[in-house]
Amino acid sequence: MTTDNADTVPTKGQAKAEERARKEAERQARKEADARAEERREADERAREEHVRRFRSSRNNVHIIVDSCGDFDPAIAQALNVEVVGFPYVVDGEERTDDLFQSVTAKEFYDSMRRGTYPTTSAVTPGHYYEVFKRAAEQGKPTIYLGFTEALSSSVRAAEEAAQMVRDEHPGFRLAVVDNRCPSAAAQLLAIEAVHQANLGASFDDLVAWVEEARNFIHGFFTLDSFDALARGGRIPASAASLGGKLDIKPELSYDPSGALTFKRMCRGRKKAIRAIVEDFRDASDGERSMPVGIVTADAEKDGDWLEGLLRKEKGCEDMIVVRSSVSPVIGSHVGPGMVALVFWGRDRREHGSLSERIASRVGGRRTKDR
Repeated sequence: MTTDNADTVPTKGQAKAEERARKEAERQARKEADARAEERREADERAREEHVRRFRSSRNNVHIIVDSCGDFDPAIAQALNVEVVGFPYVVDGEERTDDLFQSVTAKEFYDSMRRGTYPTTSAVTPGHYYEVFKRAAEQGKPTIYLGFTEALSSSVRAAEEAAQMVRDEHPGFRLAVVDNRCPSAAAQLLAIEAVHQANLGASFDDLVAWVEEARNFIHGFFTLDSFDALARGGRIPASAASLGGKLDIKPELSYDPSGALTFKRMCRGRKKAIRAIVEDFRDASDGERSMPVGIVTADAEKDGDWLEGLLRKEKGCEDMIVVRSSVSPVIGSHVGPGMVALVFWGRDRREHGSLSERIASRVGGRRTKDR
């Protein structure tokens, strides 16, 4: 005797076959997705190399120095022929130099932080800068140092002190110290375009003026995996960090026209924070798509990939050049593992600054905090 739906009920063997087919289809879909992602990475790498190739030149008459707080891709720094000043940091009582993960990998560094090792940092001394600038003076080429913003470090003041010593010892040597006012990989974008201007024949004075204006057009938005690093640095109370972790709240941060960090918003969950970054890109970008953007992560490559995927869905961004790099040890010591940032060229940041800053930008005055 049979039931009416006997023919529609799959046998045990059929069910297993269907499950195997489903899993095989999923496996094939993942394989195809991975292949497409690999093709995209290879295409991005070719585009990045082509983009940097146009800057690779020895024709410029200005030597450019940067520092490791720019979170440079080492290959790009080498191609640009810029000198990188490594900032110091200390791990377990041992002082090290931030060499953009040439002596330790990003994963090793951030895994040690996850295990409870908390590096400390300090400013570069005038003596160290003196040696760097003295070598430049002996070579004789006019030199510009694009230094880590004074809003976050006293190093640029030490650099100016050392620069004056070198100027006194080498009359006629042209040396400028410029506060980049844009931390992390935003400084990498500034250096890329500064080298481009130098290669186009910009003089020392013209390049200094260009950098001092251009730094105001680079934006950066980032999120952290936790508040722990901010709490250790005294930027927020430990109780607030603990509560944020329990509620899965992720901060989105940026920086103001002086380069100081600012809180943008709090987001419930990691994905919402990354989507918020893309929203701010949409708002602050001026539609320029020929210049590169940067995505920098602190051992959070998958989240960086997801951010890049969202970015490429934006209008005109499908073929945008994306420069990927890692948050270097000095910056990483303050933000902790998991940071994801997007940096890009856009509208004048001073238009969103305080009233005092906007007035100063028009008349060349000093900001209130400098008085």
